[in-house]
Amino acid sequence: MIVLGIESSCDECAAGIVEDGTKIRSNVVATQIPFHAAYNGVVPEIASRKHTEWIDTVVRESLAEAGITPDTVDAVAAAAQPGLLGSLVVGLTFAKAFAWARNLPFIAVDHMLAHLYAAQLSGEKPDYPFLGLLVSGGHTIICRADSFDSVTVLGTTIDDAVGESFDKVSKFYGFGYPGGKFIDDLAKTGDPAAFRFPLPNLYKGAHRYDVSYSGLKTAVVNQKEQFRLKNESTPADLAASFQKTAIDILLRALFRAVEDTGLSTVVIGGGVAANSYLRDCLKNHPDIRSIMPPPILCGDNGAMVAGIAYHYLIRGDRSPLTVRASARVSNFRRQLLK
Repeated sequence: MIVLGIESSCDECAAGIVEDGTKIRSNVVATQIPFHAAYNGVVPEIASRKHTEWIDTVVRESLAEAGITPDTVDAVAAAAQPGLLGSLVVGLTFAKAFAWARNLPFIAVDHMLAHLYAAQLSGEKPDYPFLGLLVSGGHTIICRADSFDSVTVLGTTIDDAVGESFDKVSKFYGFGYPGGKFIDDLAKTGDPAAFRFPLPNLYKGAHRYDVSYSGLKTAVVNQKEQFRLKNESTPADLAASFQKTAIDILLRALFRAVEDTGLSTVVIGGGVAANSYLRDCLKNHPDIRSIMPPPILCGDNGAMVAGIAYHYLIRGDRSPLTVRASARVSNFRRQLLK
């Protein structure tokens, strides 16, 4: 079964063709970074306008790269939530129109579930249940996955998302946009022990798998001299020290979940899943089987949407063409394990 997947939840205009849920036939991503770099962040109005300008061309390129025509497509899927509403509407509307015109099945996909599925497109399939780590500019979620669409949240951020903290620190110091990539690259030549930034101690109402980044952001931006361990340091040292602490915050909560649940398989997804320090820590952990998408599939892409949609289709699910885009966060269950 050949599925066309469309992803437009934020600032990447993307379309992909996936066969039988795993074989990527094409994966075209048109990035808007140059249009948002001057603002050090995504401007929703610009994002939605660029999606409107590009969506038809991106889909045509995806079909051409796959070597197929529109008549060869068996089903169409699109991200419907969460994300920027104006951006989501463009991709979702295009996908519904494509499906309606050809009388094809249509599937509306949760953007975060698609990110969790992306690792399976690399060829390594986890057995359920497993622990998931979904990390991006807008989300930080530690979860238990019992199937491709049954996810229970164990922990999340109580303030900033991890990717958001990278962007804000990068913006303050002028490292570049997007912050995650520039800090990761800069950190490769820095000393992660140049600054010892503190790990947060969460308030009583927080759960042991929850994380926080507002304190780290404040320490790096406004209080860095209090945590300096080297007399002389470079921007690369600051980037490396911040990155280590930011990822260690994640890993501390994740390793608690591994210990408490007994689940040793960890699947990661989202833009921050491309971070080299995070990937190295998980890959080299002796007691964890880590499954991660290649960096090209960590960011928003249409292949992950098409891939997960296949499983809805073979289960017999279909989405009505009346389905609406939603900016709200994913409707995952929240479970607090004692």
